[in-house]
Amino acid sequence: MEGYTFLAVKLAIGILGVVLQINLMGKGNLAPTSAMDQVQNYVLGGIIGAVIYNDNIGVLQFSLVLVLWTLLIFTLRFIKNYNRVVKTIIDGRPVWVILNGKVQTGECMKNGISAHDLMFKLRAAGVYEIGTVKRAVLEQNGQLSIIQYGDQDLRYPLIIDGQIDHDILDIIGRDEAWVHQELEAQQTTVNQVYIGEYLNGRLIVHPYAQS
Repeated sequence: MEGYTFLAVKLAIGILGVVLQINLMGKGNLAPTSAMDQVQNYVLGGIIGAVIYNDNIGVLQFSLVLVLWTLLIFTLRFIKNYNRVVKTIIDGRPVWVILNGKVQTGECMKNGISAHDLMFKLRAAGVYEIGTVKRAVLEQNGQLSIIQYGDQDLRYPLIIDGQIDHDILDIIGRDEAWVHQELEAQQTTVNQVYIGEYLNGRLIVHPYAQS
């Protein structure tokens, strides 16, 4: 009976650890949008699954491992939110696979995207002719975002988490000087912008909440 009690206690601690991570770091784990979200789920599940059935690992050691893993993830998230290089290393970057109706075969091959995978994702999005696609980007979570010719009022996420997306700058034909000029006119800076959208030649900003 003691063995089952020990197992139940560790299971309860594992569930508590999952709930705490979700509440402390947001709901990204429930619907992963980046490689880090996926890895966090896999590793946490592996830790809990491996430890629960190992009688040599006590409750204290199990709790310590969960605390260390939570601190590590929290630290990495904090760093990547304020450093574009670290964010790119951890999460990768979106890949433009179609530009102006032309498949970017070099980018596809470099990122391991086969022709079959690309066509499958296009069909899943209801697109059957590549020539109708103005832009198609493979996001960090593996989903394909598609912009077709004729789409109106296109919004481009130019600033995300206080960082300028230089790929979007190239697409819209602007530079950083224009961005800073637009932000200055709105009396704000890049670091104060949570999301900045480019729409019809204008930059629409959604700043962080003022504390």
